[in-house]
Amino acid sequence: MASASPYKLFDVVLRHKHQLSPHLMRITLASETVAEMATWAPDQRVKLFFPAADGSPARLSQGEGWYARFRSMLADRRPAMRTYTIRHLRADRGEVDIDFVLHGETGPASRWALRARPGESMQILAPDSRFSAEEAGGFEWKPPQTLQQLLLVADSTALPAAMGILDELAALVEPPRTQAFFEVDSVQDMLAVPDWPGLSVQWLIREQAEAAAAGTLMVEAVRKAALPVDASTVNQAVELADVDIDQEILWEIAETATDGFYGWIAGESAAVMNLRRYLIKERGIPRDALNLMGYWRYNKPGG
Repeated sequence: MASASPYKLFDVVLRHKHQLSPHLMRITLASETVAEMATWAPDQRVKLFFPAADGSPARLSQGEGWYARFRSMLADRRPAMRTYTIRHLRADRGEVDIDFVLHGETGPASRWALRARPGESMQILAPDSRFSAEEAGGFEWKPPQTLQQLLLVADSTALPAAMGILDELAALVEPPRTQAFFEVDSVQDMLAVPDWPGLSVQWLIREQAEAAAAGTLMVEAVRKAALPVDASTVNQAVELADVDIDQEILWEIAETATDGFYGWIAGESAAVMNLRRYLIKERGIPRDALNLMGYWRYNKPGG
């Protein structure tokens, strides 16, 4: 193979923008090289590089050592790097969709999404299609073949991945029983979802809750949910390692060999930490059946 890395930098331009809701925007990026891009799961992570503090667009050079060169750049010349999820990849058309959560001019990603015009350039670090899913990684949706019941929990930042998961499941001959809880800012941020017997989707609207902290509604909803009967006091005795979510990322992954029940939970780190403790220590859900991912931390600079 020409490259030793399963990820490569793609030079792309903004093709068009589509406002999905007041706080969600779909960005379609394109180039001929996107034909060489791959996505291996609905929650496939990629890195997007936004203009630097001085306004200069990302022009990182391809090849080995790009990250060292990126880190060595002067702060005001270094592109802003953020993690996003591929929503759709149309490699045959050289297009990739990324869904953005909009929160005004408060960060480089949201600011770029609001201001950018068709033809503007950016760069993406994404999987190279010449490599396999096992080699590339960058995703956590690895449900067991025996999946019977799914708990899917997401806030707006994890919604693109969660919606992709629902799309994938809807295409199955017999989709699993699925409970989904999605926390968004407003009623207008509720998106159309697939439908099948056994799917329950509950939208949790922050504007309807008085002064609810980020993730509070997710936690409350899961605490009221009917969870699997195979939970046990044996699982409650499991010791959970402390995670300082202000200093490190909460990221604990399920085992693909688990049977029956599987959880995919992503969003604000404190809320995910709360659900981690509740599901495992109070409800006795096996630790190995849960993906627990802190996508962001409240009051910590982000996109």
